[in-house]
Amino acid sequence: MGATIGEILGFAVGVAISPVPVIAVILMLFTNKATANSLSFLGGWILGLAIAGGVVLALGIEGSGGEESTTSGWIKIAVALMLFALAWKQWSGRPRGDEDPELPGWMAAIDSFTAVKAGGLGVVLSAVNPKNLGLTIVAMSTVSSAGLSTGQEIGTLAVFVAISSVTVAAPVIINVVMGSKATALLDSMKLWLTANNNTVMMVLFIVIGAKVLGDGLAIVLA
Repeated sequence: MGATIGEILGFAVGVAISPVPVIAVILMLFTNKATANSLSFLGGWILGLAIAGGVVLALGIEGSGGEESTTSGWIKIAVALMLFALAWKQWSGRPRGDEDPELPGWMAAIDSFTAVKAGGLGVVLSAVNPKNLGLTIVAMSTVSSAGLSTGQEIGTLAVFVAISSVTVAAPVIINVVMGSKATALLDSMKLWLTANNNTVMMVLFIVIGAKVLGDGLAIVLA
């Protein structure tokens, strides 16, 4: 189980590096429903990852002799190509000159979100977002092929979800611990993530995409 967690650690970190969800939860912490909405969003994020990972494990994409199947290899190649496409999208959509970074239009309505809507957004951004869904599929297909018991698979999924949720949970924890003193820190985090979103995501897509492509080719060509 420990070795398998080591194999999927990079994918979990890839999910965790998600500037838009972190910006969203920070914005929620500046609203009148800060506690309820931020906790609901975090809960939705965790739930979405758990469901997506659980579905992949239930499908059981595995080969024989403790090795990953050819299907798993092709899935990884497809996810890698998707990540490269997303990297190009981030690069082509980067701000030019004095342009302000472009963020999703729904962020302007965060002040009016209910806890239910915040939770639903958390599920969408974790489980439906192409990058996070692709990395979750890749990670759980690796787990499925590791020959673990059901309990070990669930434990590995729990570790994956926990690591993938660190960055989204951090602003919530900072707000709880520091209270009103957290405002300046959270605002500076939001400004930095907003300004560097495209660059961070482009580099992430290229690095993780290269790793996933290499893994997929190794399986398919073996």
